[in-house]
Amino acid sequence: MNHVRLLLLTSLISSAPLLAQEIQVLIRCDDIGMCHAVNTAAQRVLESGIPFSASVMFACPWYQEAVDLLRQHPEVSVGVHLTLNAEWKNYRWGPVAGADAVPSLVDSCGYFLPSRALLFGQNPKVEEVEKELRAQIRRAMQSGLRIDYLDYHMGAAVNTLELREVVERLAREYGLAISRYYGEQDVAGYYDAPPEKTTDDLLALASGLKPGVPQLFVFHIGLETPEMNALIDQNVIGSAGMSRHRHAELEALLSPEFRRTLKDRGAKLMTYRDLITQRGLETMRRPSGQ
Repeated sequence: MNHVRLLLLTSLISSAPLLAQEIQVLIRCDDIGMCHAVNTAAQRVLESGIPFSASVMFACPWYQEAVDLLRQHPEVSVGVHLTLNAEWKNYRWGPVAGADAVPSLVDSCGYFLPSRALLFGQNPKVEEVEKELRAQIRRAMQSGLRIDYLDYHMGAAVNTLELREVVERLAREYGLAISRYYGEQDVAGYYDAPPEKTTDDLLALASGLKPGVPQLFVFHIGLETPEMNALIDQNVIGSAGMSRHRHAELEALLSPEFRRTLKDRGAKLMTYRDLITQRGLETMRRPSGQ
């Protein structure tokens, strides 16, 4: 018996360095359900077979199309992209709970405000934020999709410590993970690149990946269509060309060079469902400094 235990212990010790050397990569695509052009881009990612996590905006008019697409791909890890802002000029959305139920979160027309500054400038009530976030999570859970995690559009849902505690409480209540609560390190730098350089910048970042904590790539995908071209982000000066950036991110994500670079680095592509299975919900920790 002691001999068997010794062999088992030796096996565990010898495998530990291999696990420590593994590069874990999470790909998260945000804003799914925002509009048809984003959903169509998501469909291309779904059909590519690349493992990724899909963050859906259940407050947006096109979320039902996103649900229909994701139902065909149960292997994809789905999250609720908690939404308290509607940033596009002439294309707005409002609370799932209804404007009358959460009046401190909306403008005079009953829509979410375009920016965090405008939202928090009118002192949103914490209890109304919780009511709205709960409504979005319940809509997601009732959609028929398996929901794995939460994250937050434009950071509004965790803008204050009190609101972050609300999100954490809801995650516990519904048995969900929270993105960035497993120590993930954001791999940033390709979103702000000129569209013609997006793929090159993404490849450079992928080439430099190192073992350790999970590496998180967050993509904002879309197609360069008349619908997307008409959208203007009211928070960004000169955002009229935003659709080119989103289309470039889609092409970079789906490029054979990106997959090849990850393979050459020995990276293991994971979803949030995989991470939950591997580590459990109980190991989540609030990001340091938050």
